[in-house]
Amino acid sequence: MLAQLERPTLQAPSLRQALSDYGLGYFANGLIAFIFSATGPLAIILSVGTRGGLSQAELASWVFGVFFVNGLVTIAMSWRYKSPLGFAWTIPGTVLVGPALQHLSFAEVIGAFYATSLLVLVMGASGWVKRLMSALPMPIVMGMVAGVFLRFGLDLVRAMHSNLAIGAPMVIAFLALSASPALGKRVPPLIGSLLVGALAIGLLGQLDTGALGSFALAQPVVQAPVWSMAALVELVVPLAITVLVVQNGQGVAVLKGAKHEPPVNAIAVACGIGAFFSAAVGAVSTCLTGPSNALLTSSGKLERQYTAALTFGAFGVLFGLMAPTFTGLMLATPKEFIMVLGGLAMLRVLQGSFIGSFGSGKFTLGALVSLLVTVTDIGIFNIGAAFWGLVAGFIVSWLMEKHDFVALANKG
Repeated sequence: MLAQLERPTLQAPSLRQALSDYGLGYFANGLIAFIFSATGPLAIILSVGTRGGLSQAELASWVFGVFFVNGLVTIAMSWRYKSPLGFAWTIPGTVLVGPALQHLSFAEVIGAFYATSLLVLVMGASGWVKRLMSALPMPIVMGMVAGVFLRFGLDLVRAMHSNLAIGAPMVIAFLALSASPALGKRVPPLIGSLLVGALAIGLLGQLDTGALGSFALAQPVVQAPVWSMAALVELVVPLAITVLVVQNGQGVAVLKGAKHEPPVNAIAVACGIGAFFSAAVGAVSTCLTGPSNALLTSSGKLERQYTAALTFGAFGVLFGLMAPTFTGLMLATPKEFIMVLGGLAMLRVLQGSFIGSFGSGKFTLGALVSLLVTVTDIGIFNIGAAFWGLVAGFIVSWLMEKHDFVALANKG
């Protein structure tokens, strides 16, 4: 089975080469990707866990797992393949766990996490995942990606409306640095926007000091799983779908759109391994993240973007170790600060997603349907809208764009 794993096409970089490939722009992309992960997605974990009756220690352990474990996976895979491969946790899977915690014990849910890790690992090692990805037309996949990322662009506009005093200086700084190549080389636009936003927050006194906690190190809680047929039936297959199809599908499409060649089967195996160690501390399954990889590849030279992923992974490891401290700091900033940063970083990526969806003239109706279904953000059977966007887009294209499938088959 391991014969199905892709071998690295590039030699892993030495420490000297990695330092040589580094640059402020790549650091900025890694930092912004980390800030994105440490705010909105983190809030989802806290919300789901609180409603599910988890203790503060269990919540802290969950946060430790998704950052520390996935940070290590990111560093290991990005270094070995010399390619930006940012791993995080399945956000739709986290949402899916919410209702389950209303009638299942946390130990039963953890048992489902372990079973999911095994299923994902086997699917990746068998090579089935790559065959599935190859069968999906790229415009339909990019339609789904555009639907997922569109909300970040809309959040940018909403943030400007709800907090113009923070949003306007950040956007102006970003546009000014982007319009001047000379200035942009010295100060990357996203870093400039971040610094201006932080200054505005300080001057306007919009930092919530009450949310700041004292320094504390994480203390992960290792729990024994309970094997429940009800939990396995309810969670394992939907969780695996969110990892392999929804989240990894986004991540792979984003990386291919950025001209990288992600090792699909090896990524799935890494997700299975990461999910196992995450489950050990009560954390949801590992996945290849779409939004963060979009941020990691949003600028810079192709062959140096892996250093942004190393930054992203390093911050994840540190955040995991000091989760209580960093969580308070991140949640102390206005939500509009993060919304603007994420929206600005996604502008070019969103543009590329639309070009990938409709620029070739192939599978355009399927891509449109995929985008529309994904944008609704309506889940069915506890499975997120991104999956159903792929399904709907594929069915519509299969029925109404058969000529494009014929052309694709002939090209293959």
